[in-house]
Amino acid sequence: MLQVNLNANVRTGHGKGAARTLRRAGQTPAVLYGQGAEPVSLALNTKNLTKELLAIHHRNAIVNLEVEENDKKFTKHVLIKEVQVDPLKEIPVHADFCEISLEKPMTLIVPLEYAGKAKGVDMGGEMLISATRVKVRAKPLDIPDCIVVDVSNLNIGDSFSFADLPIPAGVTMVDTSTKPCVAVTTATIKKEAVGEETGEAA
Repeated sequence: MLQVNLNANVRTGHGKGAARTLRRAGQTPAVLYGQGAEPVSLALNTKNLTKELLAIHHRNAIVNLEVEENDKKFTKHVLIKEVQVDPLKEIPVHADFCEISLEKPMTLIVPLEYAGKAKGVDMGGEMLISATRVKVRAKPLDIPDCIVVDVSNLNIGDSFSFADLPIPAGVTMVDTSTKPCVAVTTATIKKEAVGEETGEAA
């Protein structure tokens, strides 16, 4: 899985007033939710947070969060739970992080990326995609950023189910293996075109 690094400081101020003061200083308030521990209030550099959020937009990513408190530093591995964004300035105004263990399996949804051009399409067929993501379970570092599916050898009448996906070693598919994800079929004739031809013939 994709990894990014962020720095944060433990903050003591709470409430809307303290949050506004942080934002004016170029900081974004955040909360770290631990595994069975009390939530920790944090502050992150807004520019750095925005940059990393753009890099992982709509992608699964582990955030290696280095937290500083009273001149002491510790690192937490977290997932982004939620980010609130200012709709006018398009910058984060609050973030929630959820701590994870790198050694415990977890379930995530991974996007499917279809590569190549199917042979059947060159022969006049039509490629129909019925799934753009798949649910898998594995240790966080074993979960792929995406799963690439090569469709170049698909002829008319061929299809891929979830069982045909190139799932990496150590990763278990949670979705039903017989579920279809892509197929090449005979190209359909649009009803509008059929109507026009019928009208011309009449």
